[in-house]
Amino acid sequence: DLHGIEYIDSYVFNKVEYIRFNSTVGRYVGYTEHGVKNAEALNSDAGILGQEQAELERFCKHNAANHYSAILDK
Repeated sequence: DLHGIEYIDSYVFNKVEYIRFNSTVGRYVGYTEHGVKNAEALNSDAGILGQEQAELERFCKHNAANHYSAILDK
């Protein structure tokens, strides 16, 4: 069941996470001053948000079956 699957795209600089996209939140969240400014800019672009949401379907759900079967076969 892939109902609770979540896609997270984090950006890190000098070991500090400054911005993150979370598919359950549906938008970018900034964690530093620079990250907040970038999050505001990225959240104002519906095309970018749509691309990130599509990654959940394209990457996560597509590969989840492979990862589940690899784990359950052990």
